[in-house]
Amino acid sequence: MLLVDVARTSQKIAATTARSKKTALLADLFREMTPAEAPLVVSYLSGRLPQRKIGVGWTAFKEPPPPAGRATLTVAGLHDTFDRIAAVAGKGAQAERKRLVQELLAAATEDELRLIFGLVGGELRQGALDALAAEGLAAAVGAEPAAVRRAVMLAGRLDVVAQALMAEGVAALDAFRLDVGRPVQPMLAKTAKDVDEALDLLGPCVVEEKLDGIRVQVHRDGESVRIFTRTLDEITLRLPEVVAAAKELASDRVVLDGEVIALDTAGRPRPFQDIAGRVGSKLDVEGARAALPLFPVFFDLLAVDGRDLLDLPARDRHAELARIAPEPRRVRRQLVDDPDDVQQRESARQFAARTLERGHEGVVVKALDSPYSAGRRGASWLKVKPVHTLDLVVLAAEWGHGRRTGKLSNLHLGARRSDGTFAMLGKTFKGLTDAVLAWQTGKLQELRTDDDGWVVHVRPELVVEIAFDGVQRSPRYPEGVTLRFARVVRYREDKTADEADTVETVLGLLPPTARAGEEP
Repeated sequence: MLLVDVARTSQKIAATTARSKKTALLADLFREMTPAEAPLVVSYLSGRLPQRKIGVGWTAFKEPPPPAGRATLTVAGLHDTFDRIAAVAGKGAQAERKRLVQELLAAATEDELRLIFGLVGGELRQGALDALAAEGLAAAVGAEPAAVRRAVMLAGRLDVVAQALMAEGVAALDAFRLDVGRPVQPMLAKTAKDVDEALDLLGPCVVEEKLDGIRVQVHRDGESVRIFTRTLDEITLRLPEVVAAAKELASDRVVLDGEVIALDTAGRPRPFQDIAGRVGSKLDVEGARAALPLFPVFFDLLAVDGRDLLDLPARDRHAELARIAPEPRRVRRQLVDDPDDVQQRESARQFAARTLERGHEGVVVKALDSPYSAGRRGASWLKVKPVHTLDLVVLAAEWGHGRRTGKLSNLHLGARRSDGTFAMLGKTFKGLTDAVLAWQTGKLQELRTDDDGWVVHVRPELVVEIAFDGVQRSPRYPEGVTLRFARVVRYREDKTADEADTVETVLGLLPPTARAGEEP
């Protein structure tokens, strides 16, 4: 398949808001791909590189030669080139990567260049996410969309299902089932503004602690235990505590969903960043374990004793979890079987308040009758947590690509120091509507002090309200901190830069154990 066909489909998808039209465009393209091409095409249209990283960033692509006049690149050819770039190592690696990049760009048409830039920059915003691609695959082969979505959930990967469907047709779906040892995509939660809203939406439910740790999926088959992250990467060897906990369960064949956390000497949760650092450590696991012991807490059970529990209601799955896991290994929870009962509703609010007092980040409210809809952000789980906001100053912005070509997109955010200068805290391009993008592009160009073709530096005058989930330590930024999951709420033209929030305010939002002077 020619790459230009994928690129043009990508542009058409970006240009339409109708889900049915997007699905039809995807189905038309998918019908033309071979089984070998299927994993590549669905990955590209979902904005992902199969290689994940290729050893070069956006700057290597920012000065392309003139576009080719004729389309010759193929999907397989692009994949092969990215493989070759990723494999370059040793003396002269930088020059060789640059040569391969320039060779690729010289062969690309204008449409293909847009696709390549979006893939490399991770900013291919076109609405062809996995759920939509699954519907397109279903339409291409004549399958039920729900059956394809379930297969993706159980396979853990859209590209694997796509290849099987294109090779075998609808019959391929029968091969995808829940197997101990093969991870499935985790169920995700949507957001509610508070506990009362969640209760009103869900009816009979349970309120659980929302732990700020690393999501883990634990598979035990006899003495064999395997542990997977939310992104389905295996991390078994890094977490001996979780392996030991799994072997203590009253069943030797299970699949569990849970969280790994760490506690300080007072029993309060350690910062997420400490946990992420421990889980990410591959060397001297025993030393890392001694320095920061981890504690697994389970909140769902997907399979037990050879039985698939995915379609059972949450109340039944938890009953099975309570049967096999001791109480310390289960998340704290508050049952609300009648949300209209005033006393039960007040108990739910108090449980949420106590959860925050214990240092956790909020609660998740789950409908008692909900199945485990893996891989989907459904309406049966609703997370409730405080949203922090800061008024920060825009220090710079990066030119966008893909749908945001020609727009200033990724904002560099700064907090005010006591001497009147500004400390960068991080970046965000989230929360920006097309209207805001257009407005901020014009406004920031009026404040421009420098433009290197990638980053536009501006006078620190424009104040923007930023929502975020917390503050964490980071050596990448001058004050040693950054914001977690920052997104734009609105611009504050009613405020001047000297009214922006200060570095001291930001540092005050660090979890107690993450503040300066304390041991990690």
